[in-house]
Amino acid sequence: MNEMVTVGNKELLVELTAEIVAAYVGNHVVQAADLPSLIADIHTALSSTSGQEVAAPVVEKPKPPVPIKKSVHNDYIICLEDGMKFKSLKRHLMTHYGMTPEEYREKWELPADYPMVAPAYAEARSRLAKQMGLGQGRKKRA
Repeated sequence: MNEMVTVGNKELLVELTAEIVAAYVGNHVVQAADLPSLIADIHTALSSTSGQEVAAPVVEKPKPPVPIKKSVHNDYIICLEDGMKFKSLKRHLMTHYGMTPEEYREKWELPADYPMVAPAYAEARSRLAKQMGLGQGRKKRA
């Protein structure tokens, strides 16, 4: 089985060498006497790279415009994508980045309870809803 793989690799190596030499000669002037050394150099270069595994590229974690701990203020929340201030992040994330709050939290490794609304804004909305009588069960008729 290993012989088949090795033979296949050698054939592929010869094919690649031929393609590279043909492309090079098609775009450069090469003396006939220099052609064997060109082929040998390219074949050697390709041989030295075969069998080596290519390391996966390292993906760097994106850096937010502000530290995560300083992104939540009483009157606003700073978006970690662009550094802009908002009372509510959910709509901004969806319209500009196509992200849900869950995807945003996952990308920036935020806790599940990370707020998407500024605390003062949430409190004002809560107060207003309570004044309107929302959140209470229906009163039974006598």
